[in-house]
Amino acid sequence: MSKTVADVMSRDPILVRTDTPLKEAIQILAERRISGLPVVDENGKLVGVLSETDLMWQETGVTPPAYIMFLDSVIYLQNPGTYERELHKALGQTVGEVMTSDAITIAPDKFLREAAALMHERNVRRLPVIDQSEQVIGILTRGDIVRAMAAEM
Repeated sequence: MSKTVADVMSRDPILVRTDTPLKEAIQILAERRISGLPVVDENGKLVGVLSETDLMWQETGVTPPAYIMFLDSVIYLQNPGTYERELHKALGQTVGEVMTSDAITIAPDKFLREAAALMHERNVRRLPVIDQSEQVIGILTRGDIVRAMAAEM
């Protein structure tokens, strides 16, 4: 596969902002039948991704971290900070409160094989494609890569 990300990515993807109401983003995902959205700030710079996985906290809730009591002290068996982040996601009302902020991205000039390896390695379904100024110019999904593979057969 000698094609680049730019050759097969979807251009002009639907974007949401951090202050977009979560209900609105969920409606977009459902109506467009997509599983994730790039999240940008007021300047259009990528700040995260909202995925179906992020939204699962809204339905499943959060289990408090396990702990034991020892001599009038609480000893957490799991990191309580993780619980706080999960609780914030479960109660979030805006995209910014629920999104994953460490988005994995790719440049448009990378080869598809590099994108496929990155997606496989990081177990992600989509890669926002960003230019040098961190503006989202496209999105590459696993389906895009599979369609490109089929076209070369």
